[in-house]
Amino acid sequence: MSHSHPDPLDFSGRHVFVAGGSSGINLAIADAFARRGARLSIASRSAERVAGAVAQLRAHGGEAEGHSADVREYDAIDAALGAARERFGPIDVLVSGAAGNFVAPALGMSSKGFRTVVDIDLVGGFNVLRAAHAHLRQPGASVINISAPQAFNPTPYQVHVCAAKAGLDMLTRVLAMEWGPDGIRVNSIVPGPIGETEGVRRLAPGDAALAAMAASIPMRRFGKTAEVADMAMVLSSPLASFVTGAVIPVDGGSSLPGGRDLGAAVARA
Repeated sequence: MSHSHPDPLDFSGRHVFVAGGSSGINLAIADAFARRGARLSIASRSAERVAGAVAQLRAHGGEAEGHSADVREYDAIDAALGAARERFGPIDVLVSGAAGNFVAPALGMSSKGFRTVVDIDLVGGFNVLRAAHAHLRQPGASVINISAPQAFNPTPYQVHVCAAKAGLDMLTRVLAMEWGPDGIRVNSIVPGPIGETEGVRRLAPGDAALAAMAASIPMRRFGKTAEVADMAMVLSSPLASFVTGAVIPVDGGSSLPGGRDLGAAVARA
């Protein structure tokens, strides 16, 4: 292994920017990089949640800055990325994880509802990566999109997310090709059912539903946000220096049988 550094997962002095980084899996990813010495910039819509997340990241003794920006507004995310670069220098790791979702059949969803999810997940993803390119370390930057199993598993009541995340995975693959010559790697992580997240609680309210969901996973348990964060760190390290355009599930095998039927969740709603 050709590492200039003895510890490939030491991110000391590296600049990590996380879009959608104020909560859930994205905050856990930011947290993991902060613990490994990285300087963190996070951007999210809610200034209040950003402030809370920044305080949590600084508790590790590292440097962290927050920016309030909606990924749907190109100029806003462009300004946040520019400010982050001014503060901490070129971006070594970019994580794009802003997402929106609700459970509804296509006929129970307005055009506006469909568009909202596509705007956040897909257009927002494009905005983050497009605006970031000028600020990424070239060569050497790692870009990670946070996708979802709906990208490749058709899932009833999720037509908006399925369409948006399938688009996001194609964005990942195309930009891996276009930006490879710049020395920028672009990959997708697909988190499966992660125990401590809002998403799982919404889809499986109650212990019985949670137990049934866990039993349907080949590894017979929910994942941890730290396990998604570990993959993000490996992908951004010298250990993955020749990995680009990959869509990597971190899901205990849960996506293997195909899309989930969220009918039960709809019936309870």
